Amino acid sequence: MTATPMFPLGTVLLPGGSISVQIFEPRYQQLLADVLAGDGTFGVVLIERGHEVGGGDTRFDVGTIAHIGRHDQIGDGRHGLLLHGAERVRIVEWLDDDPYPRARVTPWPEEADTDPVAVGADLEACVAKLRRFLALATELGHPVAPVTFAPPADLIEGSYLLSAYAPILPIDRQRTLEAPGPGPRIEIVSGLIDEMFEVFRVE
Repeated sequence: MTATPMFPLGTVLLPGGSISVQIFEPRYQQLLADVLAGDGTFGVVLIERGHEVGGGDTRFDVGTIAHIGRHDQIGDGRHGLLLHGAERVRIVEWLDDDPYPRARVTPWPEEADTDPVAVGADLEACVAKLRRFLALATELGHPVAPVTFAPPADLIEGSYLLSAYAPILPIDRQRTLEAPGPGPRIEIVSGLIDEMFEVFRVE
């Protein structure tokens, strides 16, 4: 099992999703150089405690393999990256951070749902609920995703898209990443949307 370069962040990259990041620390400049000289992939993992800059952070043990979709040299040693999420992985062992964070990882496949028809219905219901919430949030002046998003028919992709479009905290998005499969993931997102509706009602 080879060592995988890892990029701890304060946000979550989901399989099938995308995020933009900037690289400027020398250790991550080295990571980027090594990745570009290799297969162009590395791991992204959420920081549990600590900060992105300076090291000394505590990280979650479930992350996502990232592919570099776009690379811009901004100047002043800074690099802008557009990252696309591929497979979900578990961290088996964290290695020395010299010269940058590395870990031994293993793929973590999605568990199959026992009743995909029922999960498909749950997905449709959760999409409708999220659209209602986004419409309300927009009406109240909150910056959220467009109401018109269309989830794919694939349950895994659809469940991750729900998590990406829902305006939830990184720690909650991490919960959806760690859900064993689409059914539990949809259930988590649905519950979080209910909680957000309650917050608006209180306000």
